[in-house]
Amino acid sequence: MKTLVISAAWLSLSLGGAAVAQTTTVVVPGEVRTYVEKQDTPSVTFEGDVAVGTALPDTVEIHTIPDQPDYGYVVVNKKRVLVNPKTRAVIEVIK
Repeated sequence: MKTLVISAAWLSLSLGGAAVAQTTTVVVPGEVRTYVEKQDTPSVTFEGDVAVGTALPDTVEIHTIPDQPDYGYVVVNKKRVLVNPKTRAVIEVIK
């Protein structure tokens, strides 16, 4: 019986942790995505995988978005990428 209770508690905590992890998704306003898609910005080369959470180095210039201080963008390896300008972390790769 003890084993069953401990197993149930472990399962509950595991699933609860997964639910918390999923709530960290960033919802980007549509106007931010539209603005970035319309910009004619040259692409920079970045060696490595550009994925959500990747921090871009200081050598990559992050472009600002008018009236949107929480978002920046850059075109990396010919992909438009939304970035948190404070942390330089990739928020979304626009396809």
